Amino acid sequence: PYVVVSNHQSSLDLLGMMEVLPDRCVPIAKRELLYMGAVGIACWLGGIIFIDRKRTHDAISVMAEAAHTMLSQDVS
Repeated sequence: PYVVVSNHQSSLDLLGMMEVLPDRCVPIAKRELLYMGAVGIACWLGGIIFIDRKRTHDAISVMAEAAHTMLSQDVS
């Protein structure tokens, strides 16, 4: 398993990232993206895990759960 960190500049970068990321990848994004209209819907349908960066404890627990799932299912 590995982690890819991207500092994208626009919502269009997300489309390019989906092309270059491996098939068995678990994407995580900030919760604010969920409320960006069509982009949010596409992210939600794409299986992106959203974290609330303002609630640190919740974000850590979501990432810990994702990490546990990644290890058990051997995904990146």
